[in-house]
Amino acid sequence: MKCPGQDSQYWKPGAIFEARCPECGHAVEFFKDDVTRKCSHCGHRFLNPGLDFGCAAYCPHAEQCIGNLPPELIAQKQDLLKDRVAIEMKRTYRRDFKRIGHAMRAARYAEEIGKAEQANLAVVLTAAYLYGIGAPEAERKRGIVEDRFLEEEDPPRAREILERLGANGSLVEEVCAIVARHADRGEDETVNGRCVRDAERIAGLEDLWKQGEGTDPAAGGAFLTPSGAAAAARVFEGYRKDRAT
Repeated sequence: MKCPGQDSQYWKPGAIFEARCPECGHAVEFFKDDVTRKCSHCGHRFLNPGLDFGCAAYCPHAEQCIGNLPPELIAQKQDLLKDRVAIEMKRTYRRDFKRIGHAMRAARYAEEIGKAEQANLAVVLTAAYLYGIGAPEAERKRGIVEDRFLEEEDPPRAREILERLGANGSLVEEVCAIVARHADRGEDETVNGRCVRDAERIAGLEDLWKQGEGTDPAAGGAFLTPSGAAAAARVFEGYRKDRAT
């Protein structure tokens, strides 16, 4: 069965329209399901300004439906996945606002560090949201949350969420590999993994600081990335100034 959105028998008036080329201003005719068109006047190929990326942004079969996705759509698809993973994280933690807050802060630091380290932000942010996602299951089974238990519980839970959301297979595997590491230092990890670990460490030290434990952000060894160390210095300098006033 063809997707109704791409089947011309369901099209309404306006399904065929003209758009101005952003390079030369020449009128270019588009069908609503065209992803891109080349301007006959200057040869510039540009994205369909009227294309509705709604279902294509999250549908795992979008590539088959509308052909090879342009970079703009791939970026939008990854952004939407990140947002949906954040929602799943909140659903998993339910009313555990401490864990939700921790994950949100870790993701914020992961984005900052990932940008500075030129990491894959789709992987970094997704892994940051799902780092520790197995905690509720570890508590249910064992009554306690420890790194060794999270290393067992995080990957299957992360995989279930990502596969249900239609994430790319390579992204699923890398995120699962990142969230499977809790106890070791992780110096041999990819840059994506190091960014997540540093962000998680900052958020964890921040939790201790808020509890009144003025933990040195460098305690337990150096950060795995220069950007992680810089972010930690900035965050905890702010806490020190607040405490001094």
